[in-house]
Amino acid sequence: MVRGGASACGAGYSVVCPDLRGYGQSSKPVPDPDHGTYCDRTMATGIAAVATGLGHDRFAVVGHDRGSYVAYRAALDHPKRVSSPAVLDSVPILEALQRAGATFAESWWALVLLRRLTSRRAGRQPDPLAWYRPDADTMGSENYADMVAAVTNPATVGAMIEGYRAGLHVDRRHDEEARAAGRQIRCPTLVAWSRYDDMGDLYGDPVEVWQPWCRIPLNSAVIESGHHMAEEAPDQLADVLLAPLLVFFGHRSMR
Repeated sequence: MVRGGASACGAGYSVVCPDLRGYGQSSKPVPDPDHGTYCDRTMATGIAAVATGLGHDRFAVVGHDRGSYVAYRAALDHPKRVSSPAVLDSVPILEALQRAGATFAESWWALVLLRRLTSRRAGRQPDPLAWYRPDADTMGSENYADMVAAVTNPATVGAMIEGYRAGLHVDRRHDEEARAAGRQIRCPTLVAWSRYDDMGDLYGDPVEVWQPWCRIPLNSAVIESGHHMAEEAPDQLADVLLAPLLVFFGHRSMR
């Protein structure tokens, strides 16, 4: 499933950064009619398989935006393996859809539009970068080049669209089933969002949205950045991610 990504070590932890299915250098299989090929459950199972292949029985998982859906799904579906999820700039897809009022529609028009587009039509957009408006100065030249290569690849765009379709259908259903069954994330969970993005405008306090999905109180943080927090505020984000892990595993604080 995962071919791209990188591995590194820092603060005593092994870090694996895979591209999600369809993104970057990962494989881009043909979608199925029910959208299961690109649903969060399928991707979460793939992430667990990658961890197994690398020799990790237990692992923390961090996801930003689209990746955060995979992160919390991994925590729900693989509770014995995920030790601590971090969800960045998101709320559960079911919560987002149930709050989809006028403000949401104005900010997240792409969610509905991408559901209606075919990958062929989307791949012919005259300026795909206008959809995401990346900034080379804040992201860094290498990150910017990677993003440009991805969003101008029709196969990647098609996979991204299929992921949005899955969110409106099978991923929403999986959230509905989890809520009906009373399933919650059982381990320490971090919720963080960008100060200069739209999370506060859309959801007020995201912790209040996330807490019913978690059995224990959440850790939370506001990152001093726009949406691309890893590129715009890497040091703060690293500190925020490490803090609950260091406490959870009994290490002394690094700060």
